[in-house]
Parts: sequence; structure tokens; C-alpha cells
Amino acid sequence: MTKFKELGVNKDLCKAIEELGFKKPTEVQKESIPFLLTESKDLISLAQTGTGKTAAFGLPAIQQVDVENKNVQVIILCPTRELCVQICKDLESYSKYVKGIKLLSVYGGTNIETQIKSLKKGVQIVVGTPGRTKDLLKRKNLKLEIVNKVILDEADEMLSMGFKDDLDFILDKTSSNRQTMLFSATISKEVKSISKKYMSDAKEITVSKINSTAKNIEHHIYNVSSRNKYEALKRIADFNPNIYGIVFCRTKRHTKDIANKFMAEGYNADAIHGDLSQNQRDEVMQRFRDKSLQILIATDVAARGLDVDNITHVINYSLPDDPEVYVHRSGRTARAGKSGISIAISNESERRKIKSIEKKGGIKFIPKEVPTGNEICSNQLYKLIDKIENVDVDEEQIKPFLDNIYKKLEWLSREELIKRFVSAEFNRFLKYYKESNKLTSKRSRDKRSSKRGDRNGKSLTGFSINIGRKHRATPLDIISIVNRALKSNSIEIGKIELSRHQTFFEIDQDYKEDFIKNIKKIDFKGNDLVLGEPSHFEQKPSKSNRGNRRDRRNTSKRSASRNSSKKRKKKKSRFR
Repeated sequence: MTKFKELGVNKDLCKAIEELGFKKPTEVQKESIPFLLTESKDLISLAQTGTGKTAAFGLPAIQQVDVENKNVQVIILCPTRELCVQICKDLESYSKYVKGIKLLSVYGGTNIETQIKSLKKGVQIVVGTPGRTKDLLKRKNLKLEIVNKVILDEADEMLSMGFKDDLDFILDKTSSNRQTMLFSATISKEVKSISKKYMSDAKEITVSKINSTAKNIEHHIYNVSSRNKYEALKRIADFNPNIYGIVFCRTKRHTKDIANKFMAEGYNADAIHGDLSQNQRDEVMQRFRDKSLQILIATDVAARGLDVDNITHVINYSLPDDPEVYVHRSGRTARAGKSGISIAISNESERRKIKSIEKKGGIKFIPKEVPTGNEICSNQLYKLIDKIENVDVDEEQIKPFLDNIYKKLEWLSREELIKRFVSAEFNRFLKYYKESNKLTSKRSRDKRSSKRGDRNGKSLTGFSINIGRKHRATPLDIISIVNRALKSNSIEIGKIELSRHQTFFEIDQDYKEDFIKNIKKIDFKGNDLVLGEPSHFEQKPSKSNRGNRRDRRNTSKRSASRNSSKKRKKKKSRFR
């Protein structure tokens, strides 16, 4: 088995990384470290997230720093604040036993003056985002004239985020004698352009191609209709009570909406997105790293730099357009030889995306049925029993209270006590999933063609509500409002039509009175909800009616035309 010492890594660094649990170098480390320790040529390394890139460029950079020289010798550029902080923390861990070395992370969202003070004290390695690095260069607080190593990490992501001009500005400020290292998951046109302009005779290393996804990741797919996606996500989370995972959404707004709903319904979840301050982002990240937060909801960009072990599930609430992004996401789980599950919540219209991911990623999705209420309740119940069975009992702490507790509960039999205990802890799931429907993606033809007021044999009644597209409401929000008001997800819901200021929808007639009563307790993003009668539906004709109406209009036009022609003929006869 190859060891880091055999790659040329010195004893101080080896000692630190052994304490971190690094035993066997990854493929990218085997290829990069010996080259960077012995060569001054440029390097282009194609490697996916989670392959050990930070140590691949970080260990040689630290080892070759002149600790007697207090000027910046290495500059590492990366796309996000989170990745910037993560890289700097990793390098600090590697250099634990290297005396005299100073590292600094520089990024936006924090006080630039603090970073300037640190630079003035002397720093050899700077890890920065392009924007803040450029600001410090313009202020002449950061000098790169003697920098001998420039590392571009996640180069494809930096360029896709629009940092090309910033990178050009920064690289122009560095010495032409520098060694440039470019680490990227893909070689896009922009990456090729950067490498052609600023690198020469570079060695290329390619590891972890897209068709070599981790073998210990299972890829599950749940096919549901678009309107049932959120409900499917909840059921997946409930079915896996020990889940420790990331939910990926397409946009910042989508991320916030899903997180707000999840938290409002009592899930141990939070989101990371661009509207948070740096302190808020750090706080959310730290809670997720120390597992006090169970589910993190994020976009791909926000999750950059999130290097966390033991993630059990990666859930694609929104499928990415690029198959490589799916592979990046799934690589967040099953690290350090462990197993993990990557889930796609998909609908019929995304078949091509799924086939493309399977083909280019070299994977096969396993079709899964969304868990039923009974299956979820069973899993949650046994989790509760396991928790009670394995709880640590502190006799000294509880002893003063036991006599009174025994007296208060002595009238209950063992069986009755267990029943009450389970019910107290478990009623939320039993109530929510009582008579819950099975979620599927296929809508039967008779459902599509069913007439208003008779869907699945149930009579529907209509309402209008005072939120619409202006309030950023979606059909999913309306379904959630109905479920929250009636405390059930098994209510039959008919048409949902959004206009700018209001929405028209139908629900099962049997729940009309309860819905009118309970809607007063529900709000939507701070807006009180007011119901009205949905005259909109009665006025809007079906396609066949619209056709009849057109026929009537055309008939009346022809009749008017004939009458007009007769009148003209009569007028002419008078003039004769």
C-alpha cells in the first residue's frame, strides 16, 4: 500500500495527516503530489469533488513554502466563501507541525479591514475568492509579485459564475515564472481559454471520470407528479428517521421555499443560500457539520466547499440539466469507503434527463415506490423503541423524582403504560398518515377527463383565495395550505388555477365546513388568507362549450350579414 511518505511528503506533514486519518493516498494525490514536489511545470488536473484535491495541491504547496519569508508565495483561488474557508481550514490542519507558516482566507461578506491587518502581519499562503482577492489587489494591500504558485480550484465553477474578468485581472498581477495549477471537474471552452492564455506545456492528469461514480452509492428514483414532489420529499425523510443528508434544489427561491415549509412542519432542517449573511451561513454550516442539523437544503453553488463525512442521503429535489452535476452531488455521500444513497425525485417529463445521467454517469437507477403511511409509521415506531431501549439512564439525576412518578402511574398496567407512552411520542405520524394515499406519477385517463364536481367519485366544491402569482404562490403552496388547514394529505384536490392576485381551486365537498373554519388559522408568507366563492370556474367554459359558443357567434355574424345584405337591396329598390 502506497503511503504519503513514499510520495515525498515530509515527516511534519505526514504526522499531521496521519492524525487526521489519512492512510492511503487517493488517485489524484498519487498523481499530483510527486509531480508538484519535483517539477516546476504547470499542471491541469481533471478530478471530481471529493477525490482529495485539496491535499493533492495543498501538501506540496505547504512543504515548499519558505517560512522565513513573510510575503505571499502561494495564492489559491476558488469560487465560493464556503470552499475558501474549508480549504484554509484543511491546510491549517495539514500544517499543524510546520513552524512559522501563516495562512489566510479572504472572501466577501466580512470586514475587509480585518483581512488587511492579517496581511500586514505576514502571510505565505492566501486562499481567496476572485472578487475579494481583486479588491485587495486594487487597494495594494495584497502583493503577488513573488508568488511562485497559483492554484485555481473548481476552475469550471469560477468561470460559470462569471469570474473570468476577475481571474484575468489577478493572474496578470502574478509573476510569469509562477507554476500554475488548474483543478477542474470538466474542461469547458472557458477553462481551455484560461489554460491556453496563462499556462504552457502543462502536464494533464485525469482521474475520477464521470463514468466512474462510487460503487458504494445506490441510486434510487421516485417517479411522482410535479404536484406531489414536496409530499414525496417529506415521506422519504420520514421513512428514514436517521437521515443525515442534503436536498438539492435548482434555485435560491426554491431552496428557501422548501426549507421554510420543512421547518414550519417541524423537521430538523435549514437552508443555505445567497441571501444569508456570512455569519448566518457559517452558523448553518457548523450546525450541519456537528450533526445538530439533520437535513440541509441547498443549491449546487451554495454547497460548494461543504466537505462532510457520513452523509447518508443526497436527494435531488430538482434534477440538474448537466449529468456531471448529478455525479458531483451524489459524490457527497459514500465517502471514506462508506455506503450511501443518492435519490432523484422525478416526473414523466424528465425521462430524457434520467437516461442521460444513467448513460454518462455509468449508473442504473433503482425504481422505488414512495413509502406509504403504514411503512413510515412502522419505521418511526421502531426508531422510537430502539431509542428507549438504548437510552443511558442516570440513576442519580432521576432518583429524587421516581417515587412521585411511580405513585402517579401505579394505576396503569405495563401494557397500558407502553401504549400511552408510544401514543404520546407517536401520534403526530399516526394522525398525519391516517388513510394517506399512495403517491404515483401516472394519472389515469378517467381522472383527466373527469368532470368538475365528480373526481374519483367525490363531489368537489370550489373556492378562491387572496394569493396568486404576485405573492409567488404555486400550485404546491395551495396544496400545502389545504393540507395544513385540514391536517391531512389525503384530501381530494381538483383544479388549481393561479391568476395574478388570487387563486381558484377545488377540494372535496365533505371537508368544506372544516376548511372554512380552519383557514383563518393559516397564513402564507405573512399574508392572512381570505376565501371567496369561485365564480371563475362556472364562467370558464369547457373546450366543447367554447366551440359551441364560437359556432353561435359565427351563426349570429352570418345572420347579421344576411340581414344587412337584405337591407341594402331594399334601399336600392327604393331608389329605382
